[in-house]
Amino acid sequence: RHPDAPWLELRVSQPSAHCFRLHTHEEYSIGIVDHGGAMFHHAQGPEPVRAGSVVLIEPHRWHACNPEQPRNWAYRMLFVKADWLHAQMDTEMPTQAITFDRRALRSREAAAQVDRLCQPLQHVSDIETHRRELLDFLRLYARCHANAPDTAEPEAVRHALQTLHAQPDSDISIESLAASQSLSPSRFIRQFKAATGVTPGVYRLNLRLNGARRLLADGATLAQAAHQMGF
Repeated sequence: RHPDAPWLELRVSQPSAHCFRLHTHEEYSIGIVDHGGAMFHHAQGPEPVRAGSVVLIEPHRWHACNPEQPRNWAYRMLFVKADWLHAQMDTEMPTQAITFDRRALRSREAAAQVDRLCQPLQHVSDIETHRRELLDFLRLYARCHANAPDTAEPEAVRHALQTLHAQPDSDISIESLAASQSLSPSRFIRQFKAATGVTPGVYRLNLRLNGARRLLADGATLAQAAHQMGF
């Protein structure tokens, strides 16, 4: 993070097989895969991403990336504060939200642009150039909206996520999760998939697999990891 550009944060990963559970960010996220590949889970996904793929994520959108096992992957991600970005785009039209037409891009042009955006800022003079290049990129691949879309997940989904994360090894059924929120299983599954991009069953499986990987990395045996994560 450059002290004269507090609206930006650049994260650079080292090659690893680390998996990310479904999560959201407060900022707009613009990233590029530098090495390896992963499965990018989002509401319109999942879809594979490879070295050179560009990933675009709006604030408060559930997403996750799971690398191809057992191979390592690496990426860079630029986080841009939403209020600052809306103000920059507001000079062209009133802007309360920005959406991306696609959340994964595989063009050389887009990769080259994001590669430049995901370079550390070395000098104060770089900040204005970066701002212009960021806005030029968004004009190509994003849309501005005068009204912010409703991105809050239904209460049933929020409750289910809390339950699954607290007890990934439990045998609680999808029917029980739905009934606790007075929903039919089919309606609950539709709401969950619309918010996260995957069904509750797939989400729980990912939680268990990621938990098992962490246990194995900490020295547990395969049998111990499988038992602790409910397999």
